[in-house]
Amino acid sequence: MDLHMMNCELLATCSALGYLEGDTYHKEPDCLESVKDLIRYLRHEDDTRNVRQQLGAAQILQSDLLPILTQHRQDKPLFDAVIRLMVNLTQPALLCFGSVPKEPSLRHHFLQVLAYLQAYKEAFASEKAFGVLSETLYELLQLGWEERQEEDNLLIERILLLVRNILHVPTDLDQEKRIDNDASVHDQLLWAIHLSGLDDLLLFLASSPAEQQWSLHVLEIVSLVFRDQNPEQLAGVGQGRLAQERSTDVAELEVFRQREMAEKKTRAFQRGSRHSRFGGSYIVQGLKSIGERDLIFHKGLHNLQNYSSDLGKQPRRVPKRRQAARELSIQRRSALNVRLFLRDFCSEFLENCYNRLMGSVKDHLLREKAQQHDETYYMWALAFFMAFNRAASFRPGLVSETLSVRTFHFIEQNLTNYYEMMLTDRKEAASWARRMHLALKAYQELLATVNEMDMSLDEAVRESSRIIKNNIFYVMEYRELFLALFRKFDERCQPRSFLRDLVETTHLFLKMLERFCRSRGNLVVQNKRKKRKKKKKVLDRPVASGDVPSGAGALEAVWPSLAEQLQCCARGPELSVDSVVPFDAASEVSVEEQRAEAMVRIQDCLLAGQAPQALALLRSAREVWPEGDVFGPQDISAEEEIQLLKQILCAPLPRQQGPEERGAEEEEEEDEDEEEEELQAVQVSEKEFNFLDYLKRFASSAVVRACVLLLRSYRQNSAHTNRCVVKLLHRLAHDLRMEGLLFQLSLFCLFNRLLSDPAAGAYKELVTFAKYILGKFFALAAVNQKAFVELLFWKNTAVVREMAEGYGSLDGGSSSRKPPMWSPEEEAQLQELYLAHRDVEGQDVVDIILAHLKTPRTRKQVIHHLVRLGLADSVKDFQRKGTHIVLWTEDQELELQRLFEEFQDSDDVLGHIMKNITAKRSRARIVEKLLALGLVAERRELYKKRRKKLAPSSLPNGEESQKDFYQEDLEEGENRPEAESDEDEGKEEEDSEAEQAAGSSVLSAETLGQSLSQEGFSAPLLWLQSCLIRAADNREEDGCSQAVPLVPLTEENEEAMENEQFQQLLRKLGVRPPASGQETFWRIPAKLSPTQLRKVAASLSQPEEEEELQPGPEPKVPGEQGPEEEHQKEHRAQALRALLLARKKKAGLVSPGGEGAAGEKEQLKMAPRKRQLLDSDEEQDEDEGRNKAPESRAPEILKKKRFQIEDEDESD
Repeated sequence: MDLHMMNCELLATCSALGYLEGDTYHKEPDCLESVKDLIRYLRHEDDTRNVRQQLGAAQILQSDLLPILTQHRQDKPLFDAVIRLMVNLTQPALLCFGSVPKEPSLRHHFLQVLAYLQAYKEAFASEKAFGVLSETLYELLQLGWEERQEEDNLLIERILLLVRNILHVPTDLDQEKRIDNDASVHDQLLWAIHLSGLDDLLLFLASSPAEQQWSLHVLEIVSLVFRDQNPEQLAGVGQGRLAQERSTDVAELEVFRQREMAEKKTRAFQRGSRHSRFGGSYIVQGLKSIGERDLIFHKGLHNLQNYSSDLGKQPRRVPKRRQAARELSIQRRSALNVRLFLRDFCSEFLENCYNRLMGSVKDHLLREKAQQHDETYYMWALAFFMAFNRAASFRPGLVSETLSVRTFHFIEQNLTNYYEMMLTDRKEAASWARRMHLALKAYQELLATVNEMDMSLDEAVRESSRIIKNNIFYVMEYRELFLALFRKFDERCQPRSFLRDLVETTHLFLKMLERFCRSRGNLVVQNKRKKRKKKKKVLDRPVASGDVPSGAGALEAVWPSLAEQLQCCARGPELSVDSVVPFDAASEVSVEEQRAEAMVRIQDCLLAGQAPQALALLRSAREVWPEGDVFGPQDISAEEEIQLLKQILCAPLPRQQGPEERGAEEEEEEDEDEEEEELQAVQVSEKEFNFLDYLKRFASSAVVRACVLLLRSYRQNSAHTNRCVVKLLHRLAHDLRMEGLLFQLSLFCLFNRLLSDPAAGAYKELVTFAKYILGKFFALAAVNQKAFVELLFWKNTAVVREMAEGYGSLDGGSSSRKPPMWSPEEEAQLQELYLAHRDVEGQDVVDIILAHLKTPRTRKQVIHHLVRLGLADSVKDFQRKGTHIVLWTEDQELELQRLFEEFQDSDDVLGHIMKNITAKRSRARIVEKLLALGLVAERRELYKKRRKKLAPSSLPNGEESQKDFYQEDLEEGENRPEAESDEDEGKEEEDSEAEQAAGSSVLSAETLGQSLSQEGFSAPLLWLQSCLIRAADNREEDGCSQAVPLVPLTEENEEAMENEQFQQLLRKLGVRPPASGQETFWRIPAKLSPTQLRKVAASLSQPEEEEELQPGPEPKVPGEQGPEEEHQKEHRAQALRALLLARKKKAGLVSPGGEGAAGEKEQLKMAPRKRQLLDSDEEQDEDEGRNKAPESRAPEILKKKRFQIEDEDESD
């Protein structure tokens, strides 16, 4: 961007800053205002960052801002403003644009801003600028916390941000073209920081307990300082060349010399004695040309070995989405003086700052005081400084803060999280892969440090290492981590360096684990097994266990002794039923199953001779389940109670299966219930660890493929990396005797390239291993001629076994229990059922076949036989939809959000979502995702609500709606969780006296409307009435309903919406308050029909309007009331007394025996309402019918359909 393209106002503002004369900068009188104007311009720049580009092209920072910073430091307002402007100008380009733009025009602007930032970095590489910054920072840090003002803290933060921004600018390698040991711009910047003393101030900030608020800023600056450095190389600076380094260099030179000699020898053989024109032409037999004839070769025979059919062809273009990930981290050797300064800085940082700083940063991360992804700096610092400590002079005490099992757990958690996010967030998969690489490096360094502690001479250090290894080898997640990383390795997102670190870390882990198992003899580890949740089947016959009498005669013989005990207990003092709890409200078992289980428990107590416990359990169950007189009526006598217990003793009660039968059934049906994979529980147990069994988990094609991919670059790999790859493959081939896993053509091509390499002598281990595998293959090929075809495919362990033992050996000898054979009649029936039901939609054809087959078969047997008969193409045709869905895609999240917004005002939000969602998932999965997306704040917002129907009645509209709204308020109070109700107990005790003083009547909506009208809210009431009527008209016209917000447009209506009495009226009318944190206005719910809305609106009419619009009834004598009004008032009084009684009983103010018959009757009358939690809509009609029943009928609690939101850990 040229200067003449600069905006005129911006140009005038820059001209008003001042001018540079020689080395002296003369500022203008309006310099401070001009700097503030530039800040204002930057705040309002467009998406192309035009202001930033114009200022960069004008070199404002180099020609004006830096001279002002260095020469006018005494002008504090100007200095602060310049620091603010420089922080904004040096902001990273990624923060300016959000990400690297893909559009060409925006990408051009991005690269332009990046070029200006690199020019800023080069201008800052001077001791003068950093000297001013360090002096200012030193003066501010000298102030105590009581003397330091808010402006001082802001200036400290801005100086640290400015240093961070300058160090963050990436290096332009193409422009600098610096070699190792040469001072790059970044090295010059580091040397200026060292000369200015800013590095000492960073060490002070990291070590001072009073400056912990800057810990994350300091850690970020330190990570940028050591961005291109290698900790092992940095630790050996200034100590001379070690013997190992010299031998490594000599080996590399020898490899290059051998390759050069081989190339010279090849060129010498290629020189022919005659002219190339007389080279001749040859026919290559067995190699076809384009047609059917043999290939004709027109060059010399010495060129024949380099012939390929691909010569001259255009190479196939690899799509961008399939290209391998590029390496982003570049390590280089800085100038010697810079490396010496960095080595000393690392030593001082480890001795004085590391433990304190890392503890402070970890605390910030756990308390969520840091910004997003700040944990990456923590993991980088852990890996870098622990590697430096291990390479310099290993002292575990210097890194004790991060050398613990908790650190292993923290790294493993983040590594797993990054791994899952890389699979789900495909757009940012590369960023998540880089974060995962940092976590893997930190995990690798933790293992390397623990391994180094094993070799320490100090017994205490070795004991600490043993404790840490015992913990990490015991937990299953640490052992399964590497398997998951191997299986999900994707070279499109993860670079080759990640694979190298993964192989090296796995090699180290296996070596430590093998050595630990040998030293311990036997090792007990944690084992987690997925256990499918199946419905508990009930047997038709009772299951007798132990020495419990089961025959009728034996039960009759036992009863007399039990009857005597029961009579003594009945005549004695009253049994305490508080200690016996037959019902668990927090259990996942339904109420009906718990009631049947309580009956079985009573029978078990009687069979065991525990008569008092059986009687106490019976009475306690009667209080919990009084309906139906299942456990006897409330006024049962002692003799009737004993007879009831006798009936329970002799009754053939259905019992649940025992653990052995349940375990056997689960093993038989393990392969049949694939549709229940999401409903899995993790069963934790312990087992003795076998290293070879664990090693067998690595015997998979994914692991071998990753190793072969890394082995392709064996020339670029270090000797340690090649050794790790060969050792891992050797474990699979030799220790597990699975050489067949490596019989693959791509690996054999690699072996061919290796064996023909002139420098193959430098790779002795690789050559030896290649010859071993090739020898095993040719020995197998002599027996099995199909081994050559098997080279084309990656294989699993089953195929490897078949290659060695013969094809079909697994089918004949792998299972001692063969499935029963299919007779011709059964095959005909199977074919007939399949052809009859395969086109029926909405049904599973296999389930229908299983229901009609005469011989019992499993689902797996039926599916495989259908495929064998040729009726189906593959087993996959019968997989049920939505069974293996674990991860959420972006489209599925958008669909879930759309369904939630569509049904959020319905009575059953979760039910409607589960019916309409495309990818079927479990209820718990959907609830967890709604919580994770922030669509709901808590689980109870998804509970199913009861639909309130305004049944036609002879009562007036206002009274009718008042009854329903009172009932709704009562149910809302009952539907709250127990924890919330416990917190509100104290409030309810305080409110009970106020409710007693309020009288025996509840204000109806009409009464509230009249009182509000008298207080001057007539206009808001008319506005509310018109809104209700308008909503009713719109719902009649559209035929559909949705929540309508009440938006007050006038100041009078807005004040009314904030009035507590007006809000109470809205609640009684059924208007829903705004959801917490997501809505602003009250809303007319979608569940109210147009008829209900008009009735509610009519209850708001003023008395004068009602007299004009409605014909007046016949006049009544004052004081005389009709039967309908008496019935209404009686109902209100009974309901209020029941509510007060329930609250008193809950608060402990009323004893169980101190209430009269009327109180007990009212309590029983309210009991059905008290238990309506998560009920279904079908109960509504049953409850209404029960309310209309005669009062003489005994109150019953109908069976509820409970919809339970499962909250369990479901493994993926």
